[in-house]
Amino acid sequence: MKKFFNEFKTFAIRGNMLDMAVGIIVGGAFTALVTSIVTNIASPLIGILIGIDMQALEIVLPRPYGNAPPTVLAIGVFLDNLISFVLIAFTVFLFVKALNNFKKKQEDTPPSAPEPTREEVLLAEIRDILKEQKH
Repeated sequence: MKKFFNEFKTFAIRGNMLDMAVGIIVGGAFTALVTSIVTNIASPLIGILIGIDMQALEIVLPRPYGNAPPTVLAIGVFLDNLISFVLIAFTVFLFVKALNNFKKKQEDTPPSAPEPTREEVLLAEIRDILKEQKH
């Protein structure tokens, strides 16, 4: 059990845990933002265009038994969630695509040659002087 906790401690200290926590927090905030945009802006605009209140779009099924409450299929809420999912998935796709392009450009760029040391510069000068003396 001690080995397990030591492995977890190593994992958490390495930075992976911090990166993951930041990703989860930013992802949650982004999800809330997209949900708000869809619920408060996109759905009402779609409702105006098609003439239906998206939030009120639901199907009420009859009661299966005498005292049971009716079953409600909230189609509008489902459509809101579907639109939110598509927007978030598309945004993540664009982000990953941009990140992959950035990584590819870094890999394609050859590393620059290191600056020559003082000794290498002096040796090159000596070589050039010896070449001039031979001619």
